[in-house]
Amino acid sequence: MNHLRLLLFMLLSIASGMTRSQGFSVAGIVTDVQSGLPLTGASVFCQNTTLGTVTNAEGRFRMQLPVGGYDLVVSFNGYETQSMRINASTESLQSMDVKLKMKDRSLEAVSVVATTELRDGWKRYGDLFNGLFLGMTINSDSCRIDNRDSLRFFYSKKRDRLKVIAREPLKILNHAMGYVIKYELDSFVHEFSSGLTEYTGYARFEEMDGDDAQQQKWAEARERAYFGSMLHFVRCYYDSTLRLNGYKLERIDRSTEESVMIYDPYDSVRYGITEDGDVMLLNDGKLRVAYTQERPEPKYLQIKKLPANTPVQISILDFPDYILIEQNGYFYDQKNILVNGYWSWEKLADLLPYDYDPE
Repeated sequence: MNHLRLLLFMLLSIASGMTRSQGFSVAGIVTDVQSGLPLTGASVFCQNTTLGTVTNAEGRFRMQLPVGGYDLVVSFNGYETQSMRINASTESLQSMDVKLKMKDRSLEAVSVVATTELRDGWKRYGDLFNGLFLGMTINSDSCRIDNRDSLRFFYSKKRDRLKVIAREPLKILNHAMGYVIKYELDSFVHEFSSGLTEYTGYARFEEMDGDDAQQQKWAEARERAYFGSMLHFVRCYYDSTLRLNGYKLERIDRSTEESVMIYDPYDSVRYGITEDGDVMLLNDGKLRVAYTQERPEPKYLQIKKLPANTPVQISILDFPDYILIEQNGYFYDQKNILVNGYWSWEKLADLLPYDYDPE
């Protein structure tokens, strides 16, 4: 980063005010859209964080959030879940009015009738689901779904497609990193013909209880998972510390697939700052991201049929135009970004919450 850009960044950071540096609060009410009655006990949480609460008897909630950006999720049993992007600059943060709509059970019934539910779904496809959802890394060996009986498996022979839904939020016990993950699974679809998998949902983290020795073990496992992760990468991009942390970038031309080394990721071609202080990662092709401080797991190299002495972890990012990165590593729009390579290998068992901060 040159001196002029550094000065600009400092001025914008000061102009953003003390609120951003100290965090911000969010408050509001959750009601039924038809009756207007408050919904008591509705879950209000920030996606992929340990930050959450429930509404009181009047349907009201309040949370204090660290600086950064979040997807605020509001859910209640039998109602459609709502999600909205928020940060310190979002309007009406202290008087949010969230109206939830009841789920249309008739559409769900049509969807179920149109497919074939497998009575022995977990027996036939449980291992496949675990590998594609939790992952196949070292951490995934110590990660399990506590209420797997809530999963329903549907197989379409015509489309050669597996679909999985859940009757209730999944409770995932990650004993490797000391987290309980409550995951509201919207849908999980695996296409056998193409090998493509897509799933959507909302995750909330809770820290497990443990003695000092266990806490130390979890802290070390979280740190190992953090360095080299996508969360680490976007935070390093935000802080202009990619090179210090062992990252190298290449641009891949979408039409020719030819790659060119990016020697300065912070020039105006790839870097910008919004008036709110968010960092822009500009893009005119695919990005090959190499993390040089850690080797890939041997199992990854074996499955991908790569040389056993591969020295770096390589991931590919493909997204249109740009993404915006907040101070805590939250970036958007996440729906428009495709991830391949090592980061696609690390799934839910290696996921860390956005409010994680290595000591």
